[in-house]
Amino acid sequence: MNSVPRVLAVLDDLLRDATRDARGALWQLAEQGRELDANLVRLPPGGEVGTHQEDVLDVLLVVVAGNGRIGTGDGALELTPTTVAWLPRTSRRALAAGPDGLTCLTVHRRRPGLTITSPAAPALSYEGGEAPCMLDRVCPGCGRLSQDPEPVFCSRCGERFAEG
Repeated sequence: MNSVPRVLAVLDDLLRDATRDARGALWQLAEQGRELDANLVRLPPGGEVGTHQEDVLDVLLVVVAGNGRIGTGDGALELTPTTVAWLPRTSRRALAAGPDGLTCLTVHRRRPGLTITSPAAPALSYEGGEAPCMLDRVCPGCGRLSQDPEPVFCSRCGERFAEG
């Protein structure tokens, strides 16, 4: 059975319906069987995603509305509507919205899902105690678990973590 192309979203409609202070994912690609992930992300005026590093995936970022900059170790890259930026895996970057906010489409290869090990896998020995609580590493905006042991901003949606 072949899949059929179809329109999933109209970005102008999503932007028109979003409030000026809307933050995070306004839209996400959620089709079954896809090999890509895509998000329409909005940072409000002055919003930011702190310095982070994606170790596994390259990300393509397309500015749809507003302006801002990508902070790199070597300076800053200016972002304006229709700018396309490549964020290679292992690169450290930060994202900051300008006075009009920043809305961008991010696209990357889909992350592999969790896998179940086979029953033939060797059993782990029980060393006692309880697993560490990682609730302080769960993003309050999108629910993603941060790999950073002391996160400040979510690398997916830009939400600020509570200070602990």
